Amino acid sequence: MQHLIVAAHPVEDSLTMSLTRMYVGELVRLGHDVRVHDLYRMGFDPVLPAEELIDGRNAHIRMVDVLAAQEDVLEAAVLTVIYPLWWMAMPAMMKGYIDRVFSRGFAYTVEQGEVRGLLGGRRAAMVTVSGAPLASLTDDGRWQTMQLLQDVHVFGAVGFDVVGHLHFDEVGPALPPADAQADFARVREFVRGHFASVLA
Repeated sequence: MQHLIVAAHPVEDSLTMSLTRMYVGELVRLGHDVRVHDLYRMGFDPVLPAEELIDGRNAHIRMVDVLAAQEDVLEAAVLTVIYPLWWMAMPAMMKGYIDRVFSRGFAYTVEQGEVRGLLGGRRAAMVTVSGAPLASLTDDGRWQTMQLLQDVHVFGAVGFDVVGHLHFDEVGPALPPADAQADFARVREFVRGHFASVLA
C-alpha cells in the first residue's frame, strides 16, 4: 500500500520529527511503500500566490511544486499528516501546504454552494503534538473544535476517510527518555492497528 507522510516541524531532532521517523519505519517494516514530504527540509513554499487562485474564468495556474505534491497525493492510498499544535492549529507551513495543494478543482469543487470532495477512496490519519494536557483541551472544548476544523472540515471535506487521530500531550523540551520511548511505542501500535496488512 502506498502511503504519503507530510510532516511539519522546523527542528529536525524534535519529538514531532522523531515520531515521523518512527511512523515511517513501522510502515516500512510492515511492507508498505512510503513517500515522505518533510516540508521544512524540502523547502516547501507555504505562501499561496495570486496566480494559483481561481480567476474569473474559472481557471488557475498550478506551480511545479504543487503539481508534484498533488501527484503524490493521488498516488497514495493513505495520507498521514504529522505536526505540532501551535495555538491549537497546524503550523503555517502545514496550513500553506493545505492551501496550495488541496486547491479547488483538485481536492474539491463547489456545486450549488456545497463543497464536494474529489479525493474519495483514500484514507487519512493525523498525528499531533502539544505542550498542553489533553484533558484541559477537552474540558473546555478546544480539542473538539480543533478536530472539527482540521480533521473533519479539511480532510473529511475533500473526501478522505479519516481513520484516526493520534495525539501526544504535555510535550516539552525536557521530555524524559522513558516518556519518549512510550510515545514511540504508541506510534508503532497506531500504525499496526490501522495498517497491519499491506492489502487493507
